[in-house]
Amino acid sequence: MSTVARTAAQALRRLSFTFAPDGSHAACLAAGPNGGWFAESWQLPPDGSPAAVTALALPGGRTESMLAQPLALPDGRVLLCRHEGDRHALVLLAAAEEAREREIAVLRVPALRLLPLPAGAAAGGPVALALGTDARPVTTVWLVTADGGPPQPLAELPGLHGGGVWLDDTGRLLAVDRLAAGHVRTVAVDLASGAVTPLLELGEQSNDRLLRYDVRTGLGLVRSDAPGTDRLGWGLLGGAGPIRFPEYLHALGPHLQPVALAPAAAPDEGSRVVLLADRGAASTLLLWRPGSARPVPLAVPPGRFGAVAHWSAAGLRMPYSAPDHPAALATLDVDAAAAGPGAATVAAGGPLPLHLAPLHLPPPGAAHPAAGPETARIPAARAAGPAGAAAGWRLEGSTAPADGGRWHGARALQLTGAAGPVEAVVYGGDTWQAAPHLVLALHGGPADAWRLEFDPALQRMAAAGLAVVAPNQRGSSGYGPDHAAAIQDAWGGPDLDDVLHLLDVLAGQRAALGLEPPALFGVSYGGFLALLAAAHAPAGQVARCAVVAPFLSGQRLLAESAAPVRALTTRLGGDVPLDDARGPRDVLQLAHRIAAPLLILHGDRDEVVPVGQSRTLRQELLRLGRAEGAAFRYVEAVGAGHELLAEDGAAVLHELLAGFLRTGQPG
Repeated sequence: MSTVARTAAQALRRLSFTFAPDGSHAACLAAGPNGGWFAESWQLPPDGSPAAVTALALPGGRTESMLAQPLALPDGRVLLCRHEGDRHALVLLAAAEEAREREIAVLRVPALRLLPLPAGAAAGGPVALALGTDARPVTTVWLVTADGGPPQPLAELPGLHGGGVWLDDTGRLLAVDRLAAGHVRTVAVDLASGAVTPLLELGEQSNDRLLRYDVRTGLGLVRSDAPGTDRLGWGLLGGAGPIRFPEYLHALGPHLQPVALAPAAAPDEGSRVVLLADRGAASTLLLWRPGSARPVPLAVPPGRFGAVAHWSAAGLRMPYSAPDHPAALATLDVDAAAAGPGAATVAAGGPLPLHLAPLHLPPPGAAHPAAGPETARIPAARAAGPAGAAAGWRLEGSTAPADGGRWHGARALQLTGAAGPVEAVVYGGDTWQAAPHLVLALHGGPADAWRLEFDPALQRMAAAGLAVVAPNQRGSSGYGPDHAAAIQDAWGGPDLDDVLHLLDVLAGQRAALGLEPPALFGVSYGGFLALLAAAHAPAGQVARCAVVAPFLSGQRLLAESAAPVRALTTRLGGDVPLDDARGPRDVLQLAHRIAAPLLILHGDRDEVVPVGQSRTLRQELLRLGRAEGAAFRYVEAVGAGHELLAEDGAAVLHELLAGFLRTGQPG
């Protein structure tokens, strides 16, 4: 793809948003319809007028890795850290063609990340801190400058350190989280002297982390398990009072985090905090004044917010995405949202148990609507928010379809799993159950979930007339520890039970209507789960199955994968063989039971799930006498990694998947 084609107007995916400390600019990584990541710089006027987005595409058609870390600078440039093994290149990107890309330093450590300097740091001086951890382990803190000089080492901290919260506005005192003896404690580092002092030690064996700090009021927001369970608390650091852990915060669920502070004009008036609550597939925002009141829900539309924000007189700015709104920056008038109606909407539509869901059949001869009434055309100005947004809400930079049409909406519904409710993101409007073609989509991870956000692959399926049900079965994140831990040491256990239950009910309903059974689609762990489901489902319950970067079993993945993947697999229990009444959870041993037409996609440079997993499955299918090109199709994407649906050439793969899931034709 040419440099010219990589523009902000085409961005369908955005991630890794950061804000300059003064809020004047933001930066992110973006990708267009055909993949290929590039950096963006967003100018954010202080008066709240529309943002100006500049794509910092590289010459020669080169692309960034989606693992690169961007850092927004107050002058509009972007400091980017490119990771290549233990080599980390620090690069300055600018809008001017003659100064588009300049490498300023290379640091060699196993892990490195960037931290912005506080807003009060001297203008024209250093631009960031770099924290690198080596194998000793020691964490080194460097001061990064933009004038071409080498990074200046400021401190060496024995052990592993994460986090990073400024305790002053000059760039001298930094709070970091130290891992020692199996516990995480926040310590304060004086970067002028290198001295390290304890900051949070709430219990003898507790994990205590500082999340946010208000320099003007001394308010500290912490997360600690000292009360017995992991909770969000607050206190005045350095004061005589205790850290408080309000029960009403704990009742809001474990996925609650402070994302922005708005200090009051006078210290004795306290501070206001915006809290982000991720509740299943959607997000909710709340306004809270510690010590004086319970959080007030903010009126925001259904969707997903990013966990970074900047709050100024221009409003609260946060990344936002919805199924029919590609990721962009939202600006919210917090006071108007706190007073407005419709606050704290979690998802469009209410709970709808699958076994009780009405079937709104279209009239005879009517075309099936690919999108329901929740789909809304994106205004040409791209400045208005989604339908139902409160006054004072604005969404900027969300890309409209190239054909001038509209994106397809989705909503979150409660369906019935094998042992209780399962939330799902559903495309297809009110008549999704009666759609001519329906896809049951399974996410990767397994510690992941489908979200109420824009997904180019699912969007392409919806555009092809497919209804999509994307469930967050047991093992998914965002629904509490019990839901997530259900498949610990049991990959393909309770989650497979949920998927097979959904298949059974959906296939039965569709058979009664004279419709074909659902198709299966899965990525990574979801591909593994989809193959297991295709093998275990009774005959006639799966129309076809498409998998992307699947593995064959936890044990086979351990045998071929790199050390980081092996460590993650072991931590999540994938090393424990599960062999119960269903038999072993090994796709290779079950391949003979997969009768539905099959499409397998894999990148030949997959660094997470080695391509050998899919190659082995292909060889087994051939050994069983399955005709390649008829019974199954195998596609190996040259040069693609694990995220092949988001890399260069992604649009072709989206088209291939949507066509196969609709027709079942491998060719």
